[in-house]
Amino acid sequence: MMTNTSIRFRPAEPADAAAIRDIVRAAYGKWVPVIGREPLPMRADYEKAVAEHPFELAVADGRIVGMIETMLADDHLWIENVCVAPQAQGRGIGRLLLERAERKALEAGRPELRLLTNGAFAANVSLYKRQGYTIDREEPFMSGTTVYMSKRLTGSPAI
Repeated sequence: MMTNTSIRFRPAEPADAAAIRDIVRAAYGKWVPVIGREPLPMRADYEKAVAEHPFELAVADGRIVGMIETMLADDHLWIENVCVAPQAQGRGIGRLLLERAERKALEAGRPELRLLTNGAFAANVSLYKRQGYTIDREEPFMSGTTVYMSKRLTGSPAI
């Protein structure tokens, strides 16, 4: 069992786009039978996304095992995508990536994080709730429900 101390973080570079796409497809693949289609992140253009948004990568033993894609908005930090490779799930990597987003938000003076997920992804909704996110609203989307969540931050960034 790998410990969190073996996880390193670094910003994504353009050359990482293919590896990011592969991790997203692997991580979201389990949801295809649940919702009957590929979740939108599986169809994103990661060459374009890496060029336009900050990504932070979790790396273990020289391999990318997780990532978080964020965007700074006027009054919050938007989490566009966070995922962990299936073989690395259950080790707290997702939580560490979310904590890094919190630090980034505080450093940028943004008191809130926001994200959305599919209501059918119950494991994701419960992970976010355990990390202090609350459900703001739910809206119908395609044949399911989009769940909008947010987390208010207090305090100063941990150094």
